[in-house]
Amino acid sequence: MTSPAEPVSKGERVMQRLVQSAGAASEPAADMADLAEVVRSLLAGQTYRDTRVRLGRGLFDVVITSAGAQARSAVALMDKTQDGCGPVIEDPDGGWLYWLVPPGSADRWAPHLHAACLGAPHTITLPSLNRTAPPGPYWHRPPASDRLAPPSPLREALAQLEPEPTPHAALEDRLGITH
Repeated sequence: MTSPAEPVSKGERVMQRLVQSAGAASEPAADMADLAEVVRSLLAGQTYRDTRVRLGRGLFDVVITSAGAQARSAVALMDKTQDGCGPVIEDPDGGWLYWLVPPGSADRWAPHLHAACLGAPHTITLPSLNRTAPPGPYWHRPPASDRLAPPSPLREALAQLEPEPTPHAALEDRLGITH
């Protein structure tokens, strides 16, 4: 003979529903895979390895300009007016500067004659944190804490200094992106 079920309190019923709605313990939450990928990428950079990361996703977007004299003047101008311009990667082989700007900047970036801004779903390879000179891409301005290049002052500096060549044709050839 079975004994009647003991009454279950309202608190116990709520807890049972929470446990059931959470799913199996072996199934990670849907957004945890993205978080794990970001953490692995950031740890790779700290262990002195280049690492590929997806733009956006709460990290950063990227503004692309030439790496010529005018663009270097823009770095100096940003250093002066912003008390540091934020992180910039230089690719000497491609002749480009990659300015790391806040995530979502690509959505608000109006077409610019001398720069392009990309966000998700594009990716970028970050040089290891100890790479500050060629060969290969390196940190022209290494990251300092959580500071990124502010898009509005950067846009103004680039409009004033007009770095050439523009990245638009290269992006169109490589990614099919037009401005």
